[in-house]
Amino acid sequence: MEDNFKMVAKTFYGFEEILAKELLQLGAQDIKPGNRMVSFVGDLGFLYKANLCLRTALKILKPIHSARVQNDEELYQLFYDFPWEDYLDIDSKFMIDSVVSGTIFTHSQYAAQKAKDGLVDFFRDQHNERPSVDLNRPDLRINLHIQDDWCTISLDSSGASLHHRGYRTQTNIAPLNEVLAAGIIQLSGWKGNMDFLDPMCGSGTLLIEAAMFACNIPANINRKSFAFEKWTDWDADLFEKIQASQLKKVSNPGIQIKGSDKAPSAIEKAALNIENANLTEFITLEKKDFFQIEKETQGPLHLLTNPPYGERLDGDMNALYQGIGDSFKQSFPNTHAWIISSNMEAIKCVGLRPSRKIKLYNGKLETRLLYYPIYEGTKRVHKLQKD
Repeated sequence: MEDNFKMVAKTFYGFEEILAKELLQLGAQDIKPGNRMVSFVGDLGFLYKANLCLRTALKILKPIHSARVQNDEELYQLFYDFPWEDYLDIDSKFMIDSVVSGTIFTHSQYAAQKAKDGLVDFFRDQHNERPSVDLNRPDLRINLHIQDDWCTISLDSSGASLHHRGYRTQTNIAPLNEVLAAGIIQLSGWKGNMDFLDPMCGSGTLLIEAAMFACNIPANINRKSFAFEKWTDWDADLFEKIQASQLKKVSNPGIQIKGSDKAPSAIEKAALNIENANLTEFITLEKKDFFQIEKETQGPLHLLTNPPYGERLDGDMNALYQGIGDSFKQSFPNTHAWIISSNMEAIKCVGLRPSRKIKLYNGKLETRLLYYPIYEGTKRVHKLQKD
């Protein structure tokens, strides 16, 4: 393989600029944000580093071929003619993920099937044998993307989505995806330089991602494996060097990261996940109802939480969100308060005007990430003090 090549990092809607900034800080070249993705250039070592360190990436793909295809037979021929022997042995196992859009190809599974037929027929015609499909533990994961008549074949270097960090063995009701949690932490503007609080912490995902961010711990350091470890050019020594280099950058931020929840089961799950992430010394937990909490820190506080949306829980969501707003006003002076929610009606009951609204998706749910700056006194006094 050449020293430098193009890669594509997939992400969630609204995270493209954050991911581009992460890639820039990591040392990527030719960074170009797109729709739920960012393309960039780097070498094999950077592919390892991107998988290990990027907090807002879901997958890292390596495009290996692009061409126009007008119908399913041309797609079959494209895969038949491609030099798969450079990437696969006859006894290898593979799978094809496909994403299609446009009017020519409308069924992703059908497109994947035609691509698979072309690949295996090539091997069968050349060697009278063929590699087998394995959807669970393939040696090579192939990504097929067709937009109208433009087809891109990529190698999936990540395998399972990069939100599978490896630390979360326990989940609470409606847990946040880890990549979503990491992204909203960065969107909220927190730099790891002031105390952090999640007063409805559930299974602790926001707390863990905040601590890893503040301590500069690689996002996927606890992950057990990546798909690139089965590639023919896998360099274990290079990966270990990159891993060791990144771990040298870990530091203690010297701030308090606290979480609380009224449910004992949630605190137990959060504690176990925090232990799995080796972050017990950086995160403090307590069983407490949000409405019984008051701000403890003297300086500014960053509060970020994911309250119930009402999708899975019964109860009066409007009253809950009104209580959240009342607590912000009464108990959290000098606080940067952020919530993420899909309950647009309940959001209106917070009783505060958000100074920022950011549209995101939590799974299929359209949500808003909302910022409520809570000042020490009135807003007018705050401005006078700043002047």
